[in-house]
Amino acid sequence: MNSFERYLSLWVALCILAGIALGQLAPGLFRSIGRIEVAQVNLPVGLLIWVMIVPMLLKVDFSALGQVRQHWRGIGVTLFVNWAVKPFSMALLAWLFIREVFAPWLPSDQLDSYIAGLILLAAAPCTAMVFVWSRLTQGDPLFTLSQVALNDTLMVFAFAPIVGLLLGLSSIAVPWATLLLSVILYLVLPVILAQLWRRALLRQSQAAFERTLARLGPFSMGALLATLVLLFAFQGEAILAQPLVIALLAVPILIQVLFNSALAYWLNRLVGESHSVACPSALIGASNFFELAVAAAISLFGFHSGAALATVVGVLIEVPLMLLVVRLVNGSRGWYERGALASRRDRP
Repeated sequence: MNSFERYLSLWVALCILAGIALGQLAPGLFRSIGRIEVAQVNLPVGLLIWVMIVPMLLKVDFSALGQVRQHWRGIGVTLFVNWAVKPFSMALLAWLFIREVFAPWLPSDQLDSYIAGLILLAAAPCTAMVFVWSRLTQGDPLFTLSQVALNDTLMVFAFAPIVGLLLGLSSIAVPWATLLLSVILYLVLPVILAQLWRRALLRQSQAAFERTLARLGPFSMGALLATLVLLFAFQGEAILAQPLVIALLAVPILIQVLFNSALAYWLNRLVGESHSVACPSALIGASNFFELAVAAAISLFGFHSGAALATVVGVLIEVPLMLLVVRLVNGSRGWYERGALASRRDRP
């Protein structure tokens, strides 16, 4: 992890302050930016999202899907937590905390929007940053690559139906046309473009591929930070009126990260997988593809929405939370391996 990624939460916090300040100083400028739309897609933000997402998707090697059978137990745990547990546990936590526990301290007209943002955040498993977390835990690189490739493949087909189902269960109107457009615009097309670009670079040489990734990294993070400045320029008045909102939205995210990572870690131990497989499995179960969540929230509900704000809170606490999970799985290696060894002995 480079120094920029390590201090991502600090940069996000600075973008929050800069966005709020700029929104108060030049509200007309940001209203003009907000009006640059085609088919409910804000063009400046759409461009920033592409600059943000495509370099991350370049790292995904779909040929690694052939490795899935080698660690089918770990892959099974990953898929179960990512698609059968994580979105639904977040929806449950969102209903509990946003509609019940924290409702008196949140703006009543944004409650449904906050819930929608949290659902969007949990419905997409992390892509690029998982490679960073896996390296920090000495995770199996082939397993990490194969689970990311499989999750990205499933995301193309499962993201919209799961989001639509959970929004419907939350009694939130589902703008299906906009949701499907978001998936095509921010997932399907970037995946296709990134894979074509990846193949072209690798045909030149591995060195050319690595150089391109290194050059694009700063642009990707810069686009993320620029998007956050825009978001908080629009959200500034609401945050200044109720600064407690960000802290309250962080609570269900914190709980779901710790719950899902612990569940994946324990299940891998139960089935006897190695620690090098359990760690990346637990980490991808905890982290989120927040770039896609931010893009979808803006497209579905707009810059001013609580949904957009909720997804950005996920960005704000992602790095410190995941570093905490890394520390926990590294520190519990002895406990894990004793249990995994016993499970392998008991296996018929």
